[in-house]
Parts: sequence; structure tokens; C-alpha cells
Amino acid sequence: MPRTSLVSSLLFLGLTCAPAVVAAGEDALPGDRHQRVDALFAPWSGKATPGCAVGISHDGALDHARGYGMSNLEYDVPITPQSVFLVASISKQFTAFAIGLLAQEGKLSLDDDVREHVPEMPDLGRAITLTHLLHHTNGLREQGQLLNLAGWRGDDLYTEADILWALTRQRGLNFEPGSEVVYGNAAYTLLAVVVRRVSGKSLRAYAEERIFQPLGMTDTRFRDDHTEVVPRRAAAYSPREGGGWRISVPNVDHYGSTGLFTTVVDLLKWEQNLLDGRVGGQALMTWMRTSGRLNDGTATGYGGGLRLAPHRGLPMVSHDGMDGGYRTEALLFPDQRLAIVALCNGATLVPAELTRKVAEVYLGAHLKNVMPPAVKLPEAKLSSWVGTYWSPLTDEVVRLEVKDGALRQVGVPTAFVPMGQGAFRPGESMHVWRFSTPTARAPHALSIQDAWPTTREFIRVSAPLPSGPALDAFAGRYHSDEVDMTYTVHIADSRLVIRWPRRDEVVLEAVGGDRFVGSPGTVTFTRAASGGIDGLTISNRRLRRLRAERLQGP
Repeated sequence: MPRTSLVSSLLFLGLTCAPAVVAAGEDALPGDRHQRVDALFAPWSGKATPGCAVGISHDGALDHARGYGMSNLEYDVPITPQSVFLVASISKQFTAFAIGLLAQEGKLSLDDDVREHVPEMPDLGRAITLTHLLHHTNGLREQGQLLNLAGWRGDDLYTEADILWALTRQRGLNFEPGSEVVYGNAAYTLLAVVVRRVSGKSLRAYAEERIFQPLGMTDTRFRDDHTEVVPRRAAAYSPREGGGWRISVPNVDHYGSTGLFTTVVDLLKWEQNLLDGRVGGQALMTWMRTSGRLNDGTATGYGGGLRLAPHRGLPMVSHDGMDGGYRTEALLFPDQRLAIVALCNGATLVPAELTRKVAEVYLGAHLKNVMPPAVKLPEAKLSSWVGTYWSPLTDEVVRLEVKDGALRQVGVPTAFVPMGQGAFRPGESMHVWRFSTPTARAPHALSIQDAWPTTREFIRVSAPLPSGPALDAFAGRYHSDEVDMTYTVHIADSRLVIRWPRRDEVVLEAVGGDRFVGSPGTVTFTRAASGGIDGLTISNRRLRRLRAERLQGP
């Protein structure tokens, strides 16, 4: 849109225009910075592709806002700074803020057991506090995966009632509350329920009254009805096999973990509030930006719906979002008072990478090169780590291969970058995969340290692969009370497959012994004392050992 129109719109919405030079990037003129930002998004600026809206502010003053690509491919509608996006998990910080406001007013305590407010949750013998929910240290199984295992399809409507149905049936946790941190969505759906029951208002109404109206976020709302008309909403897309795009808009009538619709302009106002505390006050802002801790005192790096990991030597507050074809990221560098927001509507876009490249444009001289240098390793050495690894803690399986001269996970395009001493990082991330020589006292052959403080240890799998008659022993019917579903395992084309109502048949690949992998994650068959198979468990990163008992008879 014309610059004069954009400026007028932003002034109306309450953002001012930035001075000619942003202090954090004093070595570049505004036009130079903007051209470099435009170049980053150039691949997504055509009329046949989804794209992004980008907004950048310094100390509350807008420096740059622009749309790239199309908001709607069917009607040739371009993305603008006023396009409205579902921001997915960026929603969590607003849910956390609402909980913080209620705590500030003495209407709840962060130490409350969630069952004080949601008594239908099962008593699992351990208190799960609101703090556990806020900081992802709760141990709850992932809501979407529970519903998938209960027969929901990806395009089905997911409601708050559906999620509560699944959560209240659970008889186990992923881990002891406070002992680990595993990011998930169920906790924030429950927090939205807590806001409603404590305040007497829906999270949508409460946030509108206490957050969005005071900050002038006129294009922001929690959506609680998937049929609601949202003016200027950007559609979302994922790639279609064979080329082109298909519509990928989630159908959800739950929120708290997701569900927020907003614009880059409105989000920049919120980012400024994280700095100045105009709404909520500085004490609440400090709480939002303070890391949670595990039971042993270890910092989790996650505050009130905010990631608190530094970036290249600078403190950074951030969060990303992913739902359907929507991909979003919001960064704040508090010391430089610089905020960067990218809201995208194509599943192949990676705004987390794009926003950090924008940060280089603005903060180049301030950013340190903290990435460990890569070392060269011969392919024969890389091949020594090829194999299958299993985690006794999480029941996850990772499989590694050498492809195109690099070590990588099977089926994952990101190559591992060797750093020496058996350590690798996937791509440009700071996660560390470290290989060691197992011993009788320390059998672990692989340790994975990702964004969280919990290290996952893996053992190399050496058990033989079952085939032929050995596969037949796994065939049967298995029932899980926790998701009220019966799974059928049988042989098809000499391979083991699992199916359940309303879901596609899933091939289970043998990885050794009684363990298999497929799209649900790791499927491990269990045996009774007699040696016969008596059930199975399903595990993945956010859901551990959901059990199904083997049924007798046909």
C-alpha cells in the first residue's frame, strides 16, 4: 500500500513512526535497512504464493511494516500490514498474562492445584500447579495427539470440550510435575478454562477488556467460533504434492494455547508493553520475562508464555507459532528495545529464520558469532554413527543415516554439522547431539540437548528385526481406555500395520525386538511374564507410553 496510507493507518492505531535512524542500527540509513529486509522476503513476494506480513519497531516507534505475497490465492488479495493472521502459540503469552493479572488481584494463586479450578481433571496422586502449567513442567500428554489417537482427523473440528474429554480420561503423566520441561498445548487450554472460571468471563472477553482495548489492539481477538467472519483474515496454505498449494486452515473452537487473531501492527504494541508495562505494570512484566524452574532449581528458559533464550550474545524474548499453514514469530530484544514480528501463511515458510536475519540487518554490529565452528569429517567416520537409537526415558526412537555426505535423521532434510569430539548441531540451531562410547556403567550412546534443560539419553538398538512368523505374533486388537479406542494390528504386504476408526492405515517399521516406528511415534509391544504379547504403548516427544491392552478373541 502507499506509504502515506500506511503511516496514516498506523498513527490512527496508536503507533508512531520511528526516527530516521534506529539507535540499534546506526550504521545504516532507513532505506538501506528496508531494502535489505525486502530482499529477505523477495522469494515470497509474488502473486502466486503465500507470504508474510512483517513489522519492526524500535522503542515503540514503527520503523518498517510491509506485506509480501498473497493473503488469499483464490481472490488475488495481497498481504498488507493490516492482514489478520492466526498466530497460533504466540497466543500463550496473552493467556499467561491474564493468569498473571488474576494472581496480581488475589483471585488465584500460582501455587493452586489445577484441580481447584478444574475439578474434573483426574487425581493422579501429584499436584499439578498453575505454575507447572505456565512453564511446561506439568507432565500432561499432548492434547492434539490424544485426540488423533482417539480418531479425530486433521481437518475435524477440535473443541474445548473434546480436549477436556481426553485430558480427564488420562491415568498417567509423561513425567513427575516439575522434574522436566516438555513444551505442550494442553496446559494452556486448561489455563483458559481457569481464566473463565475465576473471572466469570471467557478468556476472549477478559483479554478484550483488560489487554486489547487498553493497548489499542483493535484488530486482535481470541476466536472461539470457527465460523466467525474475521475481516481481512489471511487464509493459510500448505504445499500440494506435485506442485501448487492447498488450503490449510485449522478448525478449532478452543483457545488459550492458540486461537489469537491479530496483525503485525497490533503485536508490536504488545511487544512494547512487555517493555514498559503500561498495562499490568512493571512487576507483572518482570514476572512474564522470568524463567520457570524445575524442582532442582534448574531454569527452564520459559517464562509466562515466552521463550527467554539469548540470540548471539543478546538477551531475547520470543515465541513462535504453528497451526495449519500459519507460521509466526515475534522477537523482542529488550536491551536494544527492538521488536520484530513476522506473520506468515505458508507451511513452508520459516519465520524464525527470517526474523533472525532481520535482526542481523538491524543489530549486526551488536551480534556475536557464538556458533561453534564446523569441522570436516570423512564419510567413513560419519557412517560409524549411523543406526537406530532408543531413549529409555521417553521411549522415543531416532534413526540416523548418511545422505548427500552428511549425517542426518532419516526422513529429515536438515543436515548435522559436526563440531568435533562427537558433537553435532542440526543445521544452524544451537541444539547439541553428542555421541559417546557406551560402557556397562554408562550404556548411553547418544545425548540430545535441545532448547530445554533436560537432556535425553539414547541407547543404540542392536536387537534383531522381526520378520515372517515373528511379525504374526503382534497381530491382534488392542484397546486403550484413556482414549476409548481399539487399534487393529495386522500384516499387509509382509509389513506390520496399525489402523483405527477414521484414520488411515499406518505402516509400522521394525527397529529391533518388539519396537516399531510409524506416524504416531514409537509403538512398543509389551509381554506378560509368560512371554506372550499382552499390549502395546504409543510414545512420542509429547506423549509417553499411552497403553492399550490386547483383547482376546477375534
